[in-house]
Amino acid sequence: MPVTVVRFNLVEPGATPASLGARYRAALEMAAYADGHGITTVQTEEHHGVDNNWLPSPFVFAGAVFGATRRIAVTVSAVIGPLHDPLRLAEDIAVLDLLSGGRLVTVAGIGYRPEEYALFDVEWKRRGRLQDEVLETVLKAWTGEPFAYRGRTVRVTPRPCSDPHPLLLVGGSSKAAARRAARLGLPFFPSAHLPELEAYYKERLVEYGTEGWTMMPAAQTPLLHLAEDPDEAWDRYGSHFLHEARTYASWQSGDIRSAVRSAATTVDELRAEGVYRILTPDQCLAQGLDNLVLHPLAGGMPVEEGWRSLRLFAERVVPELAG
Repeated sequence: MPVTVVRFNLVEPGATPASLGARYRAALEMAAYADGHGITTVQTEEHHGVDNNWLPSPFVFAGAVFGATRRIAVTVSAVIGPLHDPLRLAEDIAVLDLLSGGRLVTVAGIGYRPEEYALFDVEWKRRGRLQDEVLETVLKAWTGEPFAYRGRTVRVTPRPCSDPHPLLLVGGSSKAAARRAARLGLPFFPSAHLPELEAYYKERLVEYGTEGWTMMPAAQTPLLHLAEDPDEAWDRYGSHFLHEARTYASWQSGDIRSAVRSAATTVDELRAEGVYRILTPDQCLAQGLDNLVLHPLAGGMPVEEGWRSLRLFAERVVPELAG
């Protein structure tokens, strides 16, 4: 059965605290509904200081989702490792692992926005070394045993319940990220469909004598929205997708490889690209995708429209996939 994902980044341009609070609560209700209808995963992410209120605290959101659900996994894709205190990050993930019974999946990246590093007074040029320290530290911390950290001996409790540790993948689109994953014996999550980087990762596994695997996006990984009338939906709501696409585009330099990459400047161009797709349930099934990523609240989408999309997906697509 294909993997089914509901993605939330909680973007809302021009939000008030009241409207954003309502959006957050709606996302939790949607996650509970998705859980009850056999959807596999909630995906969320981390960005800071964005004018459109992009979610900055994915683990807080993940904890709320776990409290509202019983089966669905939450993938944080990705946490920006160097912006976090390694010991506290190990604690937070361990607690979420215990609360959820092992339903948390964390993809650790280093980010691509210098502005986020500046916000937290973290040196951009040191991000690779900091990421090494973060990953090495959380792996040691999750053993529950004392270990050396910055010249002193520390011990982190509680231990997570997952064995040998919570699922942690190294994300990125560079050889440095692939080497880091291989050296630590961690799975690798390329940020786009990059077979050559997967091959490089496998070569490094042999070099380091470690074991790992790759979770790589397919060549096409569109973000989906469902509607009975896609033409009408593009006319009414296409601006929300375009807002998100333009936000991503403003962050991505030429060397950034991402599954969500758009050069569109108009709604018509965006529709033609196929990065974002508004489909009927039958059209969605006909795509033949191995991973179906529904993005019901994309770009500040009205909550009621997000619900219409999710219900069509859960009631008319997911049952057919299972059949």
